[in-house]
Amino acid sequence: MEMEYGKLSFEKRRKENIKNYTIRDLFSLELLTTCLTEIVKEYQVDILLTERHGEPVFVLGDFTGFQPDVEKEPGQRLQVAGRTIGHLYMKYQENAQQKQEAAQERVHLLLALLAAWGTDAYMHKEAVDYIDELEFRQSKAEDSPDSTKEDILTGVYNKNYMESRMQVLDRARVAPVAVIHANINDWKFVYDNFGVEKSDSLIQLVASILKKEAQGEYVIGRIDGDGFLVLIPMAEQGEAEDYCRRVQEACHSYNEDEILAPSVAVGIVYKTNVEERLSDKLSDAEYEMFTNKLELKNAPGYQERVRKGLK
Repeated sequence: MEMEYGKLSFEKRRKENIKNYTIRDLFSLELLTTCLTEIVKEYQVDILLTERHGEPVFVLGDFTGFQPDVEKEPGQRLQVAGRTIGHLYMKYQENAQQKQEAAQERVHLLLALLAAWGTDAYMHKEAVDYIDELEFRQSKAEDSPDSTKEDILTGVYNKNYMESRMQVLDRARVAPVAVIHANINDWKFVYDNFGVEKSDSLIQLVASILKKEAQGEYVIGRIDGDGFLVLIPMAEQGEAEDYCRRVQEACHSYNEDEILAPSVAVGIVYKTNVEERLSDKLSDAEYEMFTNKLELKNAPGYQERVRKGLK
């Protein structure tokens, strides 16, 4: 049954929709085969992995004549988000009985890891789909054309749309969400010394770097003259920090203009509780950004680089 996104809460959706997923949807079969092959070789066991209804995913070893009965003999269950999505059967080869206990412990550990990895993958997929659907519904309800979502100068989202998108994320009750405030260092210096055209080029350049280093699900908007906001729904551990590092490195390595020397200060905070509001996180992200700005502007060589166009 198709989920009614606008009426069904995200919590209820994520509990119900796992029944529509298979092992193939959530895991790399190549990686699964590699992990289980190591167990087969080390402990001399045969392994059969099936989907929730018993359809074989792959067989490692000899299961000739064996028909899995997932109801009466479910084997070892592979569970994701509290629901069984697969069954694992083990058959010991001759002269391998003494390794049974060790093999069972290894398989139990692997199933626990797969449960955690699969749940993370499932939550991420559901969150992205849910947010996209809410955004689509909201855009249809708006009177303004879609073009009003974009900042004219940079092509990223504008401030009004970013506020709307934050409301969508809050209603979807998705967590965690990384909130990144990015601000161009010494934009006013470029404006005062080289004029509007060059300072606009700097803003466009930074926006292009923010977009280039982002993943598809990142939400990027210009919220001030020289300020940007980036939202990462269901951010993995360290993902936002790695993104900001790449952005700052790309800025620092840019050398295609005799005047422009882009530099961006960033501040990262997280919405970790579904009851929190993203708008309440903006001031914290801005504070972290200003801390980073002081560090960057006091770093050796910064002043010489940003003023290279005066030479």
